[in-house]
Amino acid sequence: MNVMIVEDEYYIAMDLQSIVEQAGYCSLEPLATMEQALAYANKADIALVDLRLADGMTGPALGRKLIDRFGVEVIYVTAIPEDLGTGLDGACEVITKPFTAEQISKALTKAARLHRERQDRIRVIQ
Repeated sequence: MNVMIVEDEYYIAMDLQSIVEQAGYCSLEPLATMEQALAYANKADIALVDLRLADGMTGPALGRKLIDRFGVEVIYVTAIPEDLGTGLDGACEVITKPFTAEQISKALTKAARLHRERQDRIRVIQ
């Protein structure tokens, strides 16, 4: 499974990337804006998304697009979960910063399972 990390804080992005890879997933290079993330969205199965990115408070809108347009399982990773608003619909998980490697790993496992189940349903329909 390919995991997209959308986080504008360099050290947090590197920490997330390390956790993703230690959990056995492939990590796409960390991205810092909604535009960058949408450019790579078709390569991702799962996305770890912060709410406040380099281009502003675009995380909730990005998550919505990743879920609706690309079928990506979204895990929000944020210091201010109350800023999520209505963007939670369809998201796999919301993790509050500071996070632990265990929290991220468990959320990735859940997201991977949900993604496989969704892909299996799509195959049955086709």
